[in-house]
Amino acid sequence: MDIDVKKLHPLEVKLLRHVSPGERIDHARIIAELGYKVGQCNQAFSWLQAKGLLKETGRSSRIVYELTDFGRELEKNGMPAERIFTFLKDNGPHTLPEIAEALGLEKSDVGSAFGQLSSKKTAQLNAERKAEVVSDSLPDEVVMQRFLLSSALKDGELDESVLSEAQKKVISQMAKKRGASSSPFKYSEREEVVYNLTADGDEVKKELERANITGEEFGLLTPQMLQSGSWKNGSFRPYGVDAPTSRLVPGRHNAYGNYLQWVKDKLTALGFEEFDGPLVENEFWNGDALFMPQFHSARDIHDVYYVKEPRHAKFIEEPWLSQVARTHEDGWTTGSRGWGYSFDHEFTRRQVLRSQGTVLSAHQLTKAKVPGKYFGVVRCFRYDQVDATHGADFYQTEGIVLGEDVNLRNLLGLLKMFAEEIAGAEEVKYVPGYFPFTEPSIEVHIKHPVLGWFELGGSGIFRPEVTKALGIDVPVLAWGLGIDRMALMHLGLNDLRELFTPDIESVRMRRGN
Repeated sequence: MDIDVKKLHPLEVKLLRHVSPGERIDHARIIAELGYKVGQCNQAFSWLQAKGLLKETGRSSRIVYELTDFGRELEKNGMPAERIFTFLKDNGPHTLPEIAEALGLEKSDVGSAFGQLSSKKTAQLNAERKAEVVSDSLPDEVVMQRFLLSSALKDGELDESVLSEAQKKVISQMAKKRGASSSPFKYSEREEVVYNLTADGDEVKKELERANITGEEFGLLTPQMLQSGSWKNGSFRPYGVDAPTSRLVPGRHNAYGNYLQWVKDKLTALGFEEFDGPLVENEFWNGDALFMPQFHSARDIHDVYYVKEPRHAKFIEEPWLSQVARTHEDGWTTGSRGWGYSFDHEFTRRQVLRSQGTVLSAHQLTKAKVPGKYFGVVRCFRYDQVDATHGADFYQTEGIVLGEDVNLRNLLGLLKMFAEEIAGAEEVKYVPGYFPFTEPSIEVHIKHPVLGWFELGGSGIFRPEVTKALGIDVPVLAWGLGIDRMALMHLGLNDLRELFTPDIESVRMRRGN
């Protein structure tokens, strides 16, 4: 063993001095007894294991459902299904918009909750199209949802091992793996690793005790310490006078920035015109103009960030507002029957951060030339848990092609170009998809050498309810692809977060186009 105990990190020192040979060492124990955070535990375990002072003795995984802030709010205020049921019992039949206004709920939440009650024969729409209750009790599913929320409140989470099969089925419908603004739970797979102190670790522990190194030594002399004189009451960690000096390196372009510009140059060379727009949009362009109903579960595809102030846009451009509203209500002149509800002109002005690049395609339809080809590299925002292939904000390459003769084969050719030439994928597959604004709809998937198959994005042919309401009467091909994910393949990375890493050395090493 050739370890200088004076150079050990305080996290390592405190852990070694706290444990003994044969004892179980895991995250839960160190967090409880030493007050470490999870990240500090991971660092200490990793460093000590690499030095041969700890050894892994066991590993297991379990699924945990964590209560989100939204779940706590539901537990406190009541779930929409509960509140609607109680409201209708106390106040009699009401329309869905009336219920939303009375309870202060979003119309989309009221629509989803009433659908749940209706499917269980607890509520229905009467002849006047008003909701009314037809049962004296809530559905068992809603009762169990309430039980799960209350059970999770104490510790903030539920372990799957303590749930019955029926409870597992219900909670799986209430949870998302990456979390969402409208999910009561988020679930995660936790890996529990158990360590033991090695013989070398025990020797280092004894050496630390002999040297009286506690891990509480000062690492920095501050003005406050000089002023108070507290430096006199402790000892300092030794400085590494033999540490190498920093090197001077020339500046260079960011590889991802270069890649985005290369994509723009390539599309422009193919005859596409670039479009752009503001980050803040309204519900009209973010969803209504794309024929997404205002209070329907289809709206849940996008978990948006709402703008707190100003809450609403001042106006929506005409004639697009009137034409889109009529299309939702009765189909207008598109040949569709529409969604069959009264369009909410206040909800449509609600301001959000755009959740999809298709917003700009909708804008472009109102001023597009026929034939025409347009694209954008667009920053989008959705409430999502960040991981190797997801981000809470991300880029999409968005585009449309308009013309009398454009068809599905043309679209597949464009997708092939993006997957093979721009992303650099060797294995590509196309699968049917669903989007409220296209028919047919296609998802393109590529295979990453490390991450495996993942979705690159969606595409399709805009429905007439979208194009005609915005002044276009020819077929329109549309796509919205994750350009961040294309960059993973093109730049040889394994994690989206590496595109925005604060590790300057990693940025220096990476070469763009």
